[in-house]
Amino acid sequence: MNTMNKQPVDLNKEQKQSIKTARITGVWYLMMAISGILGFMVFHSQIFVSGDPEQTLTNLVELESTGIIRLLLEFAIVISQALTAIWFYKLFKDKYEWEAWTLGIWGMVNAIAIMISAISIASALGVANSDTGALEDKVLLIQVFQSIISNAWGIGGLFFGLWLFPMGFMVIKSKRMPVWLGRVIVLGGIGYLISTVIRYAGIDFGFNRFLTLPATIGEFWMIGYLLIFGIRPITE
Repeated sequence: MNTMNKQPVDLNKEQKQSIKTARITGVWYLMMAISGILGFMVFHSQIFVSGDPEQTLTNLVELESTGIIRLLLEFAIVISQALTAIWFYKLFKDKYEWEAWTLGIWGMVNAIAIMISAISIASALGVANSDTGALEDKVLLIQVFQSIISNAWGIGGLFFGLWLFPMGFMVIKSKRMPVWLGRVIVLGGIGYLISTVIRYAGIDFGFNRFLTLPATIGEFWMIGYLLIFGIRPITE
């Protein structure tokens, strides 16, 4: 009798822990989204002007504090991406260890790609505000750093897409979240891969940026579900 009563209690405790882990995962994911929006979509264009290293150099000098904010937001993206990957692994490892490892590793590759961008931003700030070096040399170096930043994010799109595959698969397979959430996330992963290949293959496709729209929808849906509902109980 005691054994029979203990099992539901243990399962209830395990589910509460899973919900807690899911919500922490959601917090890290939300931090990554917010820092990404602020850093890449709001502050980046205030400093780094595409195709104009001279203006970028001027911005890095005259708006140094804004440049530092941009760099710190890149740090926030790296840290929150790494923590999101770790907590997703923790959330799914008991039932889907291989897929959880895959998500964790590919998520860490995302963090490394963004860290390359952060290193380049820091280097650009250092070069621009250095007292040594000719103006022409600084402009050339800024152009190189701009290219590295752009391509770290651009080629990083391969793993921004890849890490969504195990995430979506585990959602679909476990049914611990809406199945359609998993499907949209997988579709988003496919969109990221195709978009990245099209961009670097030099194909002129005007709607290329819309290919990542399913990923955006899926990831914000995932964040909302993790924070509000957590995760459903395991069903055998």
